[in-house]
Amino acid sequence: MAARTMQAARCPTDELSLTNCAVVSEKDLQSGQHVTVKTTPNHKYVFTVKTHHTVAAGTIAFSLPQRKWAGLSIGQEIEVSNYNFDKSKQCIGAMTIEIDFLQKKSTDSSPYDSDKMAAEFIQQFNNQAFSVTQQLVFSFCDKLFGLVVKDMDAMDASILKGEPASGKKQQKIDVGLMVGNSQVIFEKAENSSLTLVGKAKTKEARQTIINPDWNFEKMGIGGLDKEFSDIFRRAFASRVFPPDIVEQMGCKHVKGILLFGPPGCGKTLMARQIGKMLNAREPKVVNGPEILNKYVGESEANIRKLFAEAEEEQKRLGANSGLHIIIFDELDAICKQRGTGASSTGVHDTVVNQLLSKIDGVEQLNNILVIGEPHDTKYSAL
Repeated sequence: MAARTMQAARCPTDELSLTNCAVVSEKDLQSGQHVTVKTTPNHKYVFTVKTHHTVAAGTIAFSLPQRKWAGLSIGQEIEVSNYNFDKSKQCIGAMTIEIDFLQKKSTDSSPYDSDKMAAEFIQQFNNQAFSVTQQLVFSFCDKLFGLVVKDMDAMDASILKGEPASGKKQQKIDVGLMVGNSQVIFEKAENSSLTLVGKAKTKEARQTIINPDWNFEKMGIGGLDKEFSDIFRRAFASRVFPPDIVEQMGCKHVKGILLFGPPGCGKTLMARQIGKMLNAREPKVVNGPEILNKYVGESEANIRKLFAEAEEEQKRLGANSGLHIIIFDELDAICKQRGTGASSTGVHDTVVNQLLSKIDGVEQLNNILVIGEPHDTKYSAL
């Protein structure tokens, strides 16, 4: 889009003011575009836009924090043009945010988990533009918080290529793009009564889904570092890239890993320690025989319950959903080769069918990883 003159307006609804987007008519721009707003010859601000039918063509609506940050007034004429991110240099690796209650009368002494707050922040504002000094409002646990972006580091380019972190000091950036594996660090504003708990109060190297300091020897699994490292980088490399890049490349995420080998080789031990090497939510560990139920349909229902949380989150957040890990111990107890079950009900067949439909069915889930650990070394059901 060539630069054009538009008129600043007030955000039409409170709900839209919480999106951190400038709101425009669909006749002017498309949702998800990034634009530069030039208010004076020396002042430019980058926004992500969202369309809404109530906004008149030729106007661009801002929330009160956005107008305060950019020094905009209602009816002011501003120059708007496209902004294109260089994703090799401008993806946000770590961002420090100052936080306080939006209104002093709504303060309370309850502790707020900065880890959950950071995860929710990334989900709400994924693939949006942010700038140092930017002001915005953030809704968390039915409370409104005022935020100010204090500092941003660019993501390590080697991580974006699916390689191990280079260890180089990251460049500071003034404008960056929030991606799913960015790190958000919250700092309490000076003189604020807000109480923060959790690890996301300090800057840690959590730019990749694989913990950079994991070590199988420390976990009690030694001698297989290279092999396991190769396996997991292949499984998670596609999840390191921003969702839009993955979609453009036509890549599909690895959604299942089958560990096999003779008893005592470390399959179960590695599965138990999987959560320690990943920057993801706590894995669900399921013993295969516990899935089975003598009542018809209950075994399949147990499978559906395991995937319900991931399914709900994908419907709500789409490509921005976090990774859900499900570990099946003794997988061969429920996933026998189809057609070989001795039961007249065919319960094993239907359980396998239900599991496969969740992993790779018509409405397949892209935010799950299933790790199977069978007891039988000649396992071949899947």
